[in-house]
Amino acid sequence: MAFFPAASSILSSIHLNAFLQEKYAFSTDVSCKLIKAGINHTYLIKDGSDKFIFRIYSFNWRTEKEISEEIRLLTLLQTNRIPVSYAIADVNDNFIQTFEAIEGKRLAVLFSYANGGKMLSFSPEIHFKIGEIMANIHKQTLDLKLERVEYTPERLVEDSLVNLAGFLPEESKEMAFMKSTQQYLKQELLSVDLSEIRKGVVHLDIWFDNLNISSDNEVTIFDFDFCGNGWLCLDIAYYVLQIHSTEKDENECNLRKESFLRGYESVTAISGEEKRLLPMLGVALYLFYIGIQCERYENWSNTFLNEVYLKRYINLLIKKYFESNQ
Repeated sequence: MAFFPAASSILSSIHLNAFLQEKYAFSTDVSCKLIKAGINHTYLIKDGSDKFIFRIYSFNWRTEKEISEEIRLLTLLQTNRIPVSYAIADVNDNFIQTFEAIEGKRLAVLFSYANGGKMLSFSPEIHFKIGEIMANIHKQTLDLKLERVEYTPERLVEDSLVNLAGFLPEESKEMAFMKSTQQYLKQELLSVDLSEIRKGVVHLDIWFDNLNISSDNEVTIFDFDFCGNGWLCLDIAYYVLQIHSTEKDENECNLRKESFLRGYESVTAISGEEKRLLPMLGVALYLFYIGIQCERYENWSNTFLNEVYLKRYINLLIKKYFESNQ
């Protein structure tokens, strides 16, 4: 029987259940449930009291080499006792699984489960601890090189507007703002004192949705899907950006930001040039991720990704953050 090509499909939890039993020697009581469908599809696996996460990468999103490099990074961090969700091999010591889906070859990895749960807002003490963890990650990844994306200034701010153009009118004031912001960032980032910038491997997506906090306040970081090579301060800038987006009270926001930075610098210093760049890099990452949303349009629930959503995103998040850091 011939199948019509698809852009994205969701693999059956029932059939994955049988697959996982065989590949990972789970018990017959194992359960598999889809918990998130986006750029990648995430399944919660339960086998008795044990939990795992099975991530199925979208078609044509990550190569096998890129995923292998993500696993190499996670193994390094796990070996050095940094609290991250790590990859788990099957009974044949293979980390990467392959599925021939309707749209093409899909790759998948089983990960350890991060204990605890997500919290939108948490104490300055937890922010301090996250700062410590991020700094310890950076100590391990300083000058490390993965065979993955290079997060250059050009990569962060160039492609986003190309992708955005298909969803936002060229003549809109929001697009005008994005273009002027792009030009400003390109000019400023070219004048950076690179001698004060640490380079290595970055997570690039550490925020409340990618970390779990347990009942005894232990933090585990997960979802390294965007890891790549770049300035380490990109991770700091993105986390500070997220504090600003979730903490609406200015005093509480500053308290948590300073606590996070103190936690980071209790492990390793942030240079003056890196600190100066944080607001600019935060805006650059806003541009990068809005571009990713548009690029992977067919992986999202498309009812929300429209002109109204993008204008609100630009005005309420990007422009507001830009203007608050004048």
